[in-house]
Amino acid sequence: MKKLIAGIALFGTFAIASAQTITFDKTTFDYGNVKPGSDGIRFFTVTNTGDKPLVLSNVKASCGCTTPDFSTDPIMPGKSAKIKVGYNTTLNGGFNKMIEVFSNDPANSRSVIYIKGNVDANAPAEVAAAAVAAPVDAKAAKKAAKAAKKVAAAK
Repeated sequence: MKKLIAGIALFGTFAIASAQTITFDKTTFDYGNVKPGSDGIRFFTVTNTGDKPLVLSNVKASCGCTTPDFSTDPIMPGKSAKIKVGYNTTLNGGFNKMIEVFSNDPANSRSVIYIKGNVDANAPAEVAAAAVAAPVDAKAAKKAAKAAKKVAAAK
């Protein structure tokens, strides 16, 4: 009888150990100081560190000023997916918003991630990603400079 109980307990341990496991690249994304009307879209990376497919069933923001977007396609073991989070940067002032992520992870079926920052008219202008990236060759450098000029002209 003791062997039977020990065997069931051992099997239960293996069943829990072999499952889908949700892991985030970060649990808080800090926007810092941003100008009103600037790009409010950021991405969280979700990785399945388990050995069974992970499925995100729902992603809910704490208010209407934050809009999450995600895929319900299974995330295979060792693979990653992105959760796109948009914040309405026309709202001036500081913000700290919670986003709930629901999945089939047996240990963390509800995970919480956050975005925070401050929308301020006096914030420094954003630098275009093309201008920050180190160009590989002269042709790429010209393209990056042209893209940076377009961004500067648009502002």
